[in-house]
Amino acid sequence: MKAVIMAGGEGSRLRPLTCALPKPMVPIVNRPCMEYIVNLLRRHGIRDIAVTLQYLPEEIRSYFGDGGDFGVNLVYFTEDTPLGTAGSVKNAASFLDETFIVISGDALTDCQLEKAAAFHRERKALATLVLTSVPCPLEYGVVIADREGRITRFLEKPGWGEVFSDTVNTGIYILEPEILDYIEENRMVDFSKDLYPRLLAEEMGLYAFVMEDYWCDIGNVEQYLQAQFDILEKKGILLPLPGTEIRPGVWVGRNTRIDPAAKTIPPVVIGDDCSVGPGARVGPAVVLGKGVRVGRMASLKRSVIWDHAWIGERAELRGAIVGKGGRVLSGARLFEGAVVGDRTVIGEDSELKAGVKVWPGKWVEKGARLSNSLVWGNCGRARIFGSKGITGELFTEITPDFACRIGMAAGSGVKASGRFAIGSDGQPDTLMIKNAVLSGLMSTGLQVIDLGKVTFPVIRYGVRAFDLKGGLHICRRGRGKISIRFLNQCGAEYSRDEQRKVEGLLGREEYRLTSPEAVLPVEYLPDAARSYINYLLGFFDRELTGRSRIKIVIDYDPDRLGSLVADLFDALGCEVITLATPRNQDRTFAEMLKTAELFGDVVRVEGADFGAVLDAGGEEVIIVDEKGRIIGEEALDALLSLIVLNANNRRTVLALPVTVPESVVEMARDRGAEVKRTKTAPWALMQAFLDEDVLVSQRRCPQFLLYGDALAVLASLVEFLAQEGKPLSQVLMEMPGFTTVRKNVEVGWDAKGKVLRRLVEDVGERRLDTDEGIKVQHPEGWALVLPDADEPLCRVYCEAFNQEVAESLSEMYVQKIRDLCGDGRASD
Repeated sequence: MKAVIMAGGEGSRLRPLTCALPKPMVPIVNRPCMEYIVNLLRRHGIRDIAVTLQYLPEEIRSYFGDGGDFGVNLVYFTEDTPLGTAGSVKNAASFLDETFIVISGDALTDCQLEKAAAFHRERKALATLVLTSVPCPLEYGVVIADREGRITRFLEKPGWGEVFSDTVNTGIYILEPEILDYIEENRMVDFSKDLYPRLLAEEMGLYAFVMEDYWCDIGNVEQYLQAQFDILEKKGILLPLPGTEIRPGVWVGRNTRIDPAAKTIPPVVIGDDCSVGPGARVGPAVVLGKGVRVGRMASLKRSVIWDHAWIGERAELRGAIVGKGGRVLSGARLFEGAVVGDRTVIGEDSELKAGVKVWPGKWVEKGARLSNSLVWGNCGRARIFGSKGITGELFTEITPDFACRIGMAAGSGVKASGRFAIGSDGQPDTLMIKNAVLSGLMSTGLQVIDLGKVTFPVIRYGVRAFDLKGGLHICRRGRGKISIRFLNQCGAEYSRDEQRKVEGLLGREEYRLTSPEAVLPVEYLPDAARSYINYLLGFFDRELTGRSRIKIVIDYDPDRLGSLVADLFDALGCEVITLATPRNQDRTFAEMLKTAELFGDVVRVEGADFGAVLDAGGEEVIIVDEKGRIIGEEALDALLSLIVLNANNRRTVLALPVTVPESVVEMARDRGAEVKRTKTAPWALMQAFLDEDVLVSQRRCPQFLLYGDALAVLASLVEFLAQEGKPLSQVLMEMPGFTTVRKNVEVGWDAKGKVLRRLVEDVGERRLDTDEGIKVQHPEGWALVLPDADEPLCRVYCEAFNQEVAESLSEMYVQKIRDLCGDGRASD
């Protein structure tokens, strides 16, 4: 059997460590990562090895040569342009005339390859993917297979709502030469995105082998450090350590001098030609490369120091990495996740806070304090984006310097000649963050259009109306938190791919900065809110609403919504009774519900047609009918669907999220509509609402108009009641009935993948839908388990014939999840 080592990766998420080094050459306990893979193949009797190269190929060629020094025969295949994972293997087709293994040169594993090969031969597979289980599957290809190992479904880098297992693709494949016939020459082809979906669709022999051995993807700084610690602490992988073990857990290379007054705390690996000064403390979990000098009284814990770096007197390193030839001068302090690039100097008594990265060849002056507010990587979040943009606490997670970099990252992802909107809710703290974001946007050469103090629906309208390339909105999100929301040129929230692009630019700190003379002045458009109201009014029959004189009681924030509410409902001819909330009162949805519970009496006493409680930003709304009863979320979804159907023709295409009850779907189909199920994420919903077939069929009252826009919802309800001539309570009674239950179950971030996989395994013969979360059909109804993108919990949705059955079904899934987690607790 032959092998292919894929060694063309740039390792962009590991920068600045990989600025001048290909990812497979990044040292793991003083040996290049790829060397461990070469030794693994040799131990399994595989000596004929192709190596695919693309980024800095000479670094790999010069180190490994023809492979003779490592007991193997290496043949190199270099890509002139990137060809993708499958394309790079196709480039080595002339070498591959028998069953072969494909393995990444930048992952660490002790996979029992012979077991995987035996499995492959037994199944007579065309391709066998080696899988492993991971706690957080978001950055990998998730795979699910049947009992025989035949792959039935996989998804590359899913969101939590798309996760259906915790078994992921390791990038280790056993393939037959015939598979090369499916790969076009000199074309960008990826195994996971292109080739395997095609093979799956054609029902070719695509199998999965789940290994129980150690595997670690050296994908980012945290994983890179963890791989070192796993080897040192012998957690799951046993590899020979370089040097001589002078005492248990302390490995020292040749010509190394350790002062008698220094202390080494195992496990520690110290390379050749090093020196450790008096009073220094090295360890636990420290790796020193070749020629490293550690000064007097320095203290190093859980850190990795590359060749020829110097650590000065009294320097303190905690979970840090210092690149080749780096200099950390006396008294400097580096904290968890801090990275110092090659040949960079960190000045005396300076400080690099957690997560700070300094690129190669830089000089940090004496006493400087470099802080990085990108704290998510240090608290276990897989992504900085939540369900609605980037949200965090002011001055801890969202600070002005971080906001500026957000602006630079967002601007760098847009063409420099583009016009880009920005706006905020006008509060002092959000204005501060807005100005920081604005600076970042301007630095990338964009023409920034400042819409001023506006709500999110207004800026969404502005992006579309003024033909802009996108927009950012900064607002408060609950007490003490700030939210930065992103809109693309369609006026939809950033998709997951667009989010990843921003995260990648932030992580790599690769910003497109314009020249000083090319910085453009800000253009101000202060009348966007008035234009937005005129736009809304264009969808409704103002003569009809004016004759009906619908009476409404509204609770809202007058500071942020006052002029919008007054202008809209005056134009519609409504009689509005205002119950204004205290200014700048940022209520949660739960607090809005409590207000609505007390609100019903006012609606009844005033004889209003309905009442509404709005959030401060004009996005969320709770509606109370004329009898003072709160309309639940599912009932409101059904009502809005009915409004859209009534306003348009019978060939309406309706986009409904997977959480909407089946009775609403049946209602739509009974009225001649086509229903498209969509995911619940805001970006996915807006994307579905903007699909051409949906838009064309909804010219009168489109779903995109109503989504996340409380004022548009209220205006559409006013017109609907005017048309129907019935009380709202009667309309609700005439709608199809449904019984739904929602519960939340606490599930740790690391347990979500496991929980979903186990639930899938327990489905049996019942119909299963994994488009988002896990939706299981039962004879008496359905249950949906949906991982939350922002919180460590899963949401359980159930619909059944009656309340008792729905409660029973939901409790069954709640208990299953609790059992899998051990201590999960449910709440309504």
